[in-house]
Amino acid sequence: MNSNRIAPIDHTHAPELRSWVESAAGHPAFPIQNLPLGVFRGDDGPRIGVAIGDQVLDLRAARAAGLLQGLDAAQAAAVEAPALNDWMALAPSQRRALRHAVSALLAADTSEGRAARGAQHPILRSQGDSEMLLPARVGDYTDFYAGIHHAINAGKFFRPDNPLLPNYKHVPVAYHGRASSVRPSGALLRRPRGQVRQDTPQGPQPVFQPSARLDYELELAIWIGPGNALGEPIAVTRAGDHVAGFGLLNDWSARDIQAWEYQPLGAFQGKNFLTSVSPWVVTADAMAPFRAPAMARDGGPRPLDYLYDEADQQTGGLRVELEVYLSTRTMRSQGLAPHRLSRGDSTYLWWTPAQMVAHHTVAGCDLQPGDLLGSGTISTPEPGGRGCLLELTDGVRQPVQLPGGETRMFLQDGDEVVLRGQCRREGFATIGLGECRGLVQD
Repeated sequence: MNSNRIAPIDHTHAPELRSWVESAAGHPAFPIQNLPLGVFRGDDGPRIGVAIGDQVLDLRAARAAGLLQGLDAAQAAAVEAPALNDWMALAPSQRRALRHAVSALLAADTSEGRAARGAQHPILRSQGDSEMLLPARVGDYTDFYAGIHHAINAGKFFRPDNPLLPNYKHVPVAYHGRASSVRPSGALLRRPRGQVRQDTPQGPQPVFQPSARLDYELELAIWIGPGNALGEPIAVTRAGDHVAGFGLLNDWSARDIQAWEYQPLGAFQGKNFLTSVSPWVVTADAMAPFRAPAMARDGGPRPLDYLYDEADQQTGGLRVELEVYLSTRTMRSQGLAPHRLSRGDSTYLWWTPAQMVAHHTVAGCDLQPGDLLGSGTISTPEPGGRGCLLELTDGVRQPVQLPGGETRMFLQDGDEVVLRGQCRREGFATIGLGECRGLVQD
């Protein structure tokens, strides 16, 4: 049987569903139809919570109040854990059952919801007063290059007549990033130092200095579920079962360091100083109404058999509206709102998450719960949908104009970048991926 069918649309997605948490009604990111999971700092250490409106449902507190008592042993242990790895390790059916239980607890017209509303001890806390932590212990981090329009735009700067290398449309290209420097939204970015090319009469020579070409990259975060044993690849027909959820990811990049070092082995110091992820994991189940066909190949090559599954071609893509905002120190001092740099769409990914998982494991690599995949920079064919400053400035040819008369080629100290994602579909409640923020410190 083909098991790569997407999570089903069920009663938890019903647009008429309402929560007793008042702020959830019409919330642009976290209505009751979403229910993303994250980790916040409690008085006794990290705790798992669920975003609902502008509140956080403390799952451990809910269980202590006598709620959520129908969980099996694995689900109960996952709820009590200090990170989401145990939840990610659950089978899709167990994660779905937990979603159903939380939905009932937060619904306005259920016995579970009435019991939760009358709980003797607080089970909700304000998101604004909650310090959000990294959702999971990230054992490994791999960044793909699946945004084809980013690949084309970046390639044109170096190979105007042949921007895509011959392998691009055949193989999901990726590099292994540094898991130890993955941080949650809000972490400060210290400008990296490294070797930068300097042209001299004797030829190119390196100089060691702070990066002058600091950039962001707009990506989706893909969180791995149960995973596989070493030497046992995950078939593309089963790969959807191994994706636990999604978020936003900023693959910060030092373009000048990257340009000097990337040949012949690719990214290293130009990428490994920080990767930011949004704190909330929007579950694969919550994303069910917002799946999309894989990107049309328009005469491009059919994927090799290990990457091809008809069900994945029909529903393996994602429909997420993506935005990037920039706020400079001067803008904030003048009371100016953050400026939107771009608006993109995740349907412009050449490879689906299932194809990324299948390719990652095809040679025998083992993925583990909490491993993190980046989609690669997501850009659209239109200039207003480009996913990084390198593209927005047309390869450092045309600066970005900002309110108040400022311009940017690359990020300066005091700049704050904010990534946002939202999912819309007629007949369903709008949900969001939240925000992924990062401030370049002095």
